[in-house]
This record gives sequence, structure tokens and C-alpha cells, in this order.
Amino acid sequence: MKLLNTIADIVPAPKAPRLRAIEVITSRLTDADETEVLNFLSLRPIHTVAMVGFIHDNGIVSALNRGSFYGCRNYEGQLEGVALIGHATLLETITDRALEALAEVALTCTNAHMIMGETKQINSFWEHYDEAGQKMRQACREWLFELKWPIEALPPVPGLQLATSSELDLIIPLQAELAFAESGVNPLERDPEGFRQRCARRVEQGLTWIWVEAGEIVFKADVVSDTPAVIYLEGVWTNPDRRSQGYGLRCLSQLGRRSSIKGPGTSFVRFTTPSFWHSATGKGVARYWPR
Repeated sequence: MKLLNTIADIVPAPKAPRLRAIEVITSRLTDADETEVLNFLSLRPIHTVAMVGFIHDNGIVSALNRGSFYGCRNYEGQLEGVALIGHATLLETITDRALEALAEVALTCTNAHMIMGETKQINSFWEHYDEAGQKMRQACREWLFELKWPIEALPPVPGLQLATSSELDLIIPLQAELAFAESGVNPLERDPEGFRQRCARRVEQGLTWIWVEAGEIVFKADVVSDTPAVIYLEGVWTNPDRRSQGYGLRCLSQLGRRSSIKGPGTSFVRFTTPSFWHSATGKGVARYWPR
């Protein structure tokens, strides 16, 4: 795994002058915009992999996105920014005025659970959003790791396989535990039925990998987004009783080899547990949790 870069601490940025005025126009996107939006997001595939995953899986307009996609255009009609605004707020902009305009749209969303993006961009976004939006409840940093060939050939893990619906009773409480550790909110208390449905859908789509022994999960990882440029994993977890024994590394190596078979894509891993932190560092992004 290759260290890409580090990030600064999440700190309030100095107030900047308002730039938007009437220079850009923001509107809700439709499925007719999909090709243009994907082309825009492909300029920085590492930073936009989550949004691209939503679009590939659900389209631009879908209740499964748990929010709405917005585009910000200049007067020539060219996109300067795209954002998914809703339960998870994600954004990508190429100008400060587009970031400010999308922050103003986000102010109208009252149920934002998470705002995530590149640190510098999210700090600037929060500068505008914090004026009248939901207050910050929690902030954290995440680590992304690049996995490229050549990948060290480690012993295979025969038990690592795609999860089935019969294993949901093992997966759901573990996924809820990871979500709570990261956000401080237990999804099984806030939205139990919806959370179970989302876990089940991910399993049905063949996106959850697990290794089970004696009725216990040894390792788990979810493929959140699989695009030609980036394959994004999250929910990476190793059983505490099996950590520091190389099991997690073997499983990631095996998943990396499978991913590389598909083409020259790059795999990135976001760790939601400190089970690997002793051995690696990586590229960071910021994540804010509004109240």
C-alpha cells in the first residue's frame, strides 16, 4: 500500500469574501445529465468515487440515494460543481463560487447526517454552511490507501467469500457497530428497518465479502463503489481476537488481486476501525457530522 499524502487537522478556516454573486446557476440534476455529470466527476476519480458509485448503482434520481444531486453551472452552461445533498452530503467543485453556491443549497436540507470530502474543500464548504445550517456534532479524519500492482502474494484465504442472505444476522449488528463507532449514532435505533434493508441490498448485489469461522465473522469488507478507475472498499473489519496475525492483510491482498483482474483500476480502502493503523498510513479526507 502506498502513502498518497497527509491532511491537515480539521480547523475552522478564515472567513473569505463571498464570490458567487450571480455568476453561477444551481439546479437539481436529472437522469438526462448523467453522462455530463460522470464526465465531470471522472476528472478526479479518487475524490468522487462515492458519488459515482451512487450514480452507477441507482441513477441520478432515486430514493436509494437518500438525497438529490445538484449541479452548479456558469453562464456558458459548463459544470463547475456537483453535489449529492441529503443524508450523506458529498461534493466536488472546481471553483470557490460553485462551492459557495452548493453550500447555500445544502442549507435547505435539514436531515443531513454526514458531510464528507477532501479536507480543504470541506473546510471551505463548512465556512459557508455553518452560517445558518445544522451545527457540527462531530468531526473526524479518514484514511484512504492505494493498492496497485505488484501485490505481494500472500497465502490465500479459502473462507473469504461473498456474503449470502443467510449471514445477514451476523453482518447487520457488526455494520451497526461500525456506524456507531464512527458517527455516534446507532442506525438500529434510528432507522432499524431501513438499515436492515440497505445491508440486505448490498449483500444481494454481491458487494459484501466475509470470512466466517465457527459462526463468527473473522473479516468483513464492503465494495461501496466499483468504477473503471477506482474500486472503493469500506467497512473493513477484522475480529479483535484475530488482529495482528496477518489475517486482515491476507484478505485485503486477496480482494486486491480479484479487483486487478478486472482492469487497470485502482483500489482504495477506507478503514473504519483501527485494526490496521499500526502498520500503515494513508490519504485523508474530512467528515463532519451535523447535529
